[in-house]
Amino acid sequence: MTKPIVNFLDPLSIPEENLKYSIVCSKYQNTWVFVRHRMRETWEMPAGHIEANETALQAARRELYEETGAKEFSLKLIVDYSCDWKGEINYGRIFFANITYLAELPKSEIAEIRFFKDLPEDLTYPDIQNLVFAEVNCRLNKNIEVNTI
Repeated sequence: MTKPIVNFLDPLSIPEENLKYSIVCSKYQNTWVFVRHRMRETWEMPAGHIEANETALQAARRELYEETGAKEFSLKLIVDYSCDWKGEINYGRIFFANITYLAELPKSEIAEIRFFKDLPEDLTYPDIQNLVFAEVNCRLNKNIEVNTI
């Protein structure tokens, strides 16, 4: 099986029109937030496609609410990334959210949210999410160019 190649790039280094995904690594009450899609038994970070006429930041806010019910949160831009998987390269932007208020989970493709002290074992995209999680933790711990937006 071909593993994806993930490269982390400077924040805002990829033009907005080239971005396809927003990922939001999130914490609530000092635990990591992961979601489970209705069609899967594995865990993933809140994330999704950037829709037409939507910025990566707008997509991050929308996806975070749709997938977790987060109503109050701060967002920090972490890093841009590229992912080469099966010969296709896609670009995205990674954010960190500190959630302070969770409302009821909206009706969506998400079946449940769960809180973890660390990265869960059963990940939907383990060869990507483990790298994203490590990069976010590294940058948060070192305060590397992390800007609240």
